[in-house]
Amino acid sequence: MLRITIFIRLIFEVIALQRISSVQPMRTPKTADFGFSFYAPYEAAVETAFLALCAARMQLEEEHTPFAVRSMTFRLKSPASIREKLLRRGLPQNAQGAASLHDVAGLRVVLSSVEAVYHFADILRASTAWQFVCARDYIAAPKKSGYRGLHLVMLVPVCENGQNASVPVEIQLRTPAMDMWACVEHDLCYKPVKEA
Repeated sequence: MLRITIFIRLIFEVIALQRISSVQPMRTPKTADFGFSFYAPYEAAVETAFLALCAARMQLEEEHTPFAVRSMTFRLKSPASIREKLLRRGLPQNAQGAASLHDVAGLRVVLSSVEAVYHFADILRASTAWQFVCARDYIAAPKKSGYRGLHLVMLVPVCENGQNASVPVEIQLRTPAMDMWACVEHDLCYKPVKEA
């Protein structure tokens, strides 16, 4: 019965993802240097990776804990955010510089426990949907700010203009407490305070 429930939930997520991507394309503002041609492969990679995450979630819930995945979200980094990161790293603020970033396309999965985070990471590393590149374990070694999470970088195969390409995607795995801390930290560190 649980397997049927999980399968039905996966079907609804696929339908929802198709509606989102066909009716409301990802709303990343396009600019001259980061236009449609720049974002198209990242959009395709995020959609492909999201479906692979849905399949991995089914596997996790069969093997580990039902309903261990609390939420799954995705985003594309905005042109302003890409430029800021390239400036901090001393790289050219254009598409060539952005090619060195692994987090233009990002997905976040919030899981019920640290144990579920590591188990899910093992499932993702073993998946044939992508090629595992590297992991940064901020759970075992938190950042100075106190941020914790497990980041995986994957190369996702996409077809662009009839040619195969591998696009880097960063997947962040966190518990609800880690996610709350990350949201507060992000607002404090990256969002300027506006005076009234």
